Amino acid sequence: MSELFEIDNLQIQARKEDGTPIPIVKGVSFNVKAGQVVALIGESGSGKSTISMATMAYCRPGLEFPGGEVRLHGKDVLSMDPQDQRSIRGNKVAYLAQSAAATFNPAITIGEQVTEAAVLHGTLTQEEANRRAVALYHALELPDPERLGRRYPHQVSGGQLQRLMAAMALVSSPDLLVLDEPTTALDVTTQIEVLKAFKKVIQEEGSAAIYVTHDLAVVAQVADHIVVLYSGEVQEQGPTEQIINNPKHPYTKRLMAAVKPTPKAGMGEKLDEEHSRDIPNIEVKNMTAGYGGIVNGKPVITVLRDINVKIKNSHVVGVIGESGCGKSTLARVIAGLLPAAKGEVFLDGKKLEADLKHRSAEELQKVQFVYQMADTALNPRQMISDILGRPIEFYRGIKGKERREEVAKLLRLVELPVEFENRYPSELSGGQKQRVNLARALAAKPEIMLCDEVTSALDSIVSSNVIKLLKKLRDETGVSFVFISHDLSTVGSFADEIVVLYAGRVVEQGPVDHVLAPPYHPYTRLLISSVPELRVGWLEETMQKREMAVGIARGVEITDTGCPFYNRCPIAIDGTCNLETAPTQEPHPDHFISCHRSMEEIEAAENAPQQVLHGFEKADPDGDKAAKAH
Repeated sequence: MSELFEIDNLQIQARKEDGTPIPIVKGVSFNVKAGQVVALIGESGSGKSTISMATMAYCRPGLEFPGGEVRLHGKDVLSMDPQDQRSIRGNKVAYLAQSAAATFNPAITIGEQVTEAAVLHGTLTQEEANRRAVALYHALELPDPERLGRRYPHQVSGGQLQRLMAAMALVSSPDLLVLDEPTTALDVTTQIEVLKAFKKVIQEEGSAAIYVTHDLAVVAQVADHIVVLYSGEVQEQGPTEQIINNPKHPYTKRLMAAVKPTPKAGMGEKLDEEHSRDIPNIEVKNMTAGYGGIVNGKPVITVLRDINVKIKNSHVVGVIGESGCGKSTLARVIAGLLPAAKGEVFLDGKKLEADLKHRSAEELQKVQFVYQMADTALNPRQMISDILGRPIEFYRGIKGKERREEVAKLLRLVELPVEFENRYPSELSGGQKQRVNLARALAAKPEIMLCDEVTSALDSIVSSNVIKLLKKLRDETGVSFVFISHDLSTVGSFADEIVVLYAGRVVEQGPVDHVLAPPYHPYTRLLISSVPELRVGWLEETMQKREMAVGIARGVEITDTGCPFYNRCPIAIDGTCNLETAPTQEPHPDHFISCHRSMEEIEAAENAPQQVLHGFEKADPDGDKAAKAH
């Protein structure tokens, strides 16, 4: 393979007010061959995105290129004139940003946006670009490819939007794709779908790619070569097999140690019962909720249906499921941000008003929300002392010197320096901002914290530190957590109980050790099977299993009748699962599974994963037909 792209001794720096240079990227070198995927890995602040933007001769305001070369087909793009640099951006080198939702303009159709770069650069006519886009929709396995371009971004799912961003980048047939954390915010099943599509298209198009990520398990599935970065310097680089199986540098070994284990029973810690009480902190009973207002006692758009959940004092309840299953909606109902159409929420045995406007200050104080994106949750114009001081004063009436002392205590509690009180959010890293986000919720001295995907955008090392901090807070303060996540490994290591949501219904719930051990609900099994393992070839092996192929390929359908997982379930019973509500079974005390199959049938299916077919017919590998299990 020829050298398509080369970075040679790249240096990027900023400058202090007095003109003193501050090195950001310090002499980085690596090559990308045609048809190859090179991964840049490292924790936040290692320089991954800064280096990836240099592929287009671009750096953020305040940065500059003091030295080094960035060569595409042997030509240094840094020394080109601005007009030539513009001609390669989106044409020869295409960049896929982390957030697909932020990339697409909500007011313009998908087709117009996907074809725009190719038409503007004059690479293709509009008609040719439209044909090319449809061909890419087919290659990326997107639904209804002939008419998809007429839709708007809000009319497709997050995973589909991520693949459409790939189509947007590929429509000009670029020589180099730069993928910047394209699957970080996706749930596990969507992530597999997107990874499979990216890998297929890169191979078929014959282009090369730079894949920026902090997730080593993902890297093992897509990359041919890995470059390990720390503080703007290359610590180690080599073939994926060698880096994954035989890392040499201590930092690479540290990254490997931070990789989340495969979710399984027994991975969590035993709970100290010091803060336990008989009455649950929060109890949700027979709750139905949705959006668009309430008509005839039902939401116009029903998101959650007949939900029953208990959160005991000082316990962590992990709520898991794919995007759109209702996880955040459940937290919003508990917090009073979204009044339920039906059902009740109890705090310490006392019924709460559905709307937070009608709740007392004491009730508001006891239930605090920690939002997913600290960047948007923290006011950029307020100092940390004001962000933390306001709830201290509002809920607890503490002012002046005492308030400053409480702010200092909170910062120490979340393991941040007290000096940070005089900083603004923009002066903190992602992990530090998330700690301030947690500290603000803790400032009210709540009984329960609703944590909505608080680790999803963090690298594995920072995420691990945040989870350790949450465990420490629970042990010290007795606070309970509703921990919403699509990351099963994190939930398995932190939660005491798990609630599995699918299409707005609870399909399984119970203690962690029971939910993460057979028998699983078929959907729980799909989620566990979708967590990438840190080994080369895992993706190909996984997609060969029929239940994965069926479960990944088909979308979520919210239905009024039957089991919502019917269309994706490898052991569904035609005429029953699609028509009748699944009964709830209790294989262990306090462990509930909603399924028409008996526990024996579910376990039999789990023991023969490659052979399970719709209707539960099992085909013998030698071709002999086996009897139906049902």
